[in-house]
Amino acid sequence: MALIVAHVVVGIWLRRPMPIVGLAMVSWLVCRGRAVVLICIAGGFLGVFVSNASWAAVHPRHLGQFSGRACLIADPAPQNGAIAVVFQIEGQRFQTWARGSAARRIRDHLSGECADVNGRRRQLSPSEAHRSAIRHVVGAFDVTVVGDWDEGSAVGRASNRIRRLFATGASVLRPPDDSLFGGLVIGDDRNEPTTMIDQFRASGLSHLTAVSGQNVAFVISAASPLLRRLRPWMRWLTTVGLIGWFAALTRFEPSVLRASFMAVIAATGFVFGREKPPERVLALAVGMLVLIDPLLVWSVGFWLSVGATAGVVLLATRLAAALPGPRWLAEPAGVSLAAQAGIAPISLLVFGTLPIVSLPANLLAVPVAGFVMLYGLPAGLVAGGVGGTVANVIQMPCALGTRWVAVVAALGSRLEPPPPWAAVGWCVVVGFVGARVVNRWLRPPPAERTPR
Repeated sequence: MALIVAHVVVGIWLRRPMPIVGLAMVSWLVCRGRAVVLICIAGGFLGVFVSNASWAAVHPRHLGQFSGRACLIADPAPQNGAIAVVFQIEGQRFQTWARGSAARRIRDHLSGECADVNGRRRQLSPSEAHRSAIRHVVGAFDVTVVGDWDEGSAVGRASNRIRRLFATGASVLRPPDDSLFGGLVIGDDRNEPTTMIDQFRASGLSHLTAVSGQNVAFVISAASPLLRRLRPWMRWLTTVGLIGWFAALTRFEPSVLRASFMAVIAATGFVFGREKPPERVLALAVGMLVLIDPLLVWSVGFWLSVGATAGVVLLATRLAAALPGPRWLAEPAGVSLAAQAGIAPISLLVFGTLPIVSLPANLLAVPVAGFVMLYGLPAGLVAGGVGGTVANVIQMPCALGTRWVAVVAALGSRLEPPPPWAAVGWCVVVGFVGARVVNRWLRPPPAERTPR
């Protein structure tokens, strides 16, 4: 399964069929199965086809003046003194940076809502075009007039009501913890200050504000008392519907798409009585996602999510068994090390850094952030509904947990050593863990005692 998905991804990445044949020859040496190699070649060619089709679709069909209906594809976010949004116009996406009266007319609206607009569609600069195309954005739209709004589709109205109610509940927390709370629970980090973003990035905690498998698992766990009472097929339908609702609520970010597909595949295997190992579920989810949206192959957030999950699935148990100390400490340390190993190639290639302080920072922040994720969604909705002093009482655990995570990120960013010393630190960690693993492998099994 991993070989087949690798061929699909390489085909999408290269967009040329010939290298697929060479990769298939390597696969022949690995698996020695003719059928698997033929499927790999077919998957690679399919990847080439869907990739070329996707890139052909990210060119604007029409440019120039436009007056008509446009719908928001992303929630408005402040950016460099403007409001950054993506409008869908005549079936294509256009990036907009609104200022002045247009910005004031857009600021309070959410994804899925539509308005009468007037403006001009134009090409993006070459430096922006490729980066924007990954999000299916084909050009820029210089908006001049924003008219009347409507609430969009039924699904959009439902998710936006929840987000607005949650935002009301989050406003009980003091700034900037209110924006961090939104990022932890539903991935809404639009209003996080630049300083906080830099601190989370420098301390290796930025993954906490990107909704992923942990959030999806907490949502399913919160609903498990109801799900257990349902018959298998009704449980499956309810689970899939709940996952889809949460994905819509969190705006279908790449990380939540990966987690949602894995959850749906796992739930489907459970209802059929054919549960798959997690590494196969991950491979299936990645293969399905990149065929549905080939441009995900160029998404750094998607690969960080996949890499972290692969590291945890493949290495966490082994590393936890090799680490010294009590199990309550070794197991989360193993998970943190495994996730860092999974994202290390991507982080080093793209960002040129891998914070060494992320290991203790994750051990301190992740358990508390997990509590905020689990408790925060129902608490935020209830607090948004009741308001007043009761809302402050309900949100007090979230306020304390969010402040703790923010303090850990701030301290971690200050304690992160310069790159040369960080590299030395990673060498020490890898050497120590590697020695423990090798020692565990070479240690002879305990001799069985012969009963007297």
